[in-house]
Amino acid sequence: MHDHSELKIIKKVEKQLYEKKVALISDAGSPLISDPGYKLTKYCIDNNINVTSIPGANSIIPSLQLSGIPINEFYFAGFFPKSDKKMLDFIEKISNLNITSVFFVSNNKINICLDIIEKKMNERLVSVSKELTKLNEKTYRGDLQDIKKNINSEGEKIKGEFVVVVGNNSNRKIDSPDLIEYEHEILKLLSKFSLTDVVEIVHKLTNISKNKVYKWLLKIKKS
Repeated sequence: MHDHSELKIIKKVEKQLYEKKVALISDAGSPLISDPGYKLTKYCIDNNINVTSIPGANSIIPSLQLSGIPINEFYFAGFFPKSDKKMLDFIEKISNLNITSVFFVSNNKINICLDIIEKKMNERLVSVSKELTKLNEKTYRGDLQDIKKNINSEGEKIKGEFVVVVGNNSNRKIDSPDLIEYEHEILKLLSKFSLTDVVEIVHKLTNISKNKVYKWLLKIKKS
């Protein structure tokens, strides 16, 4: 069953809905959660046909549980859109929410999605999960640059569907000190290690984003 064929399916099984027990089963995830089934369920409700639900496979709850982000309240945003304009509107909406957000992203959009989040909400806590409950289950957390690097380091075309969790305004990364406070120590590190190594060290010690550390170090070297 697909969204465009759901009304045809309803007509096809309409008689059975009144006479028999009919089950709607999804082969990936749960019906109605970004999958067809709403129109059929609504038809049954509107026609006083009893409907019940048995919890099944669903990547939303596991991804929230594994995110390390508070989930006492959360907003399910559905699928990350395809068009550039809608992508920006989608992330803008999430950035204005005061609760944790969770949504699906296809494999060919995950890098674009994380790039936009990094530009718009780099201070937010972010978690990305894939293949939950499967052999190759993975959840990426932490700095957005690290998340992107790890996702793209698998050496093959990114496959599957991702679940992204974004923390709310109050779940920001711990405020980082100003780099200028550590200028003397950082200069010592630069005399002993490569720029890349210093970026990694400073990031781990201060929680300041690698991108910010790198840009600051370039200015220091030029001056």
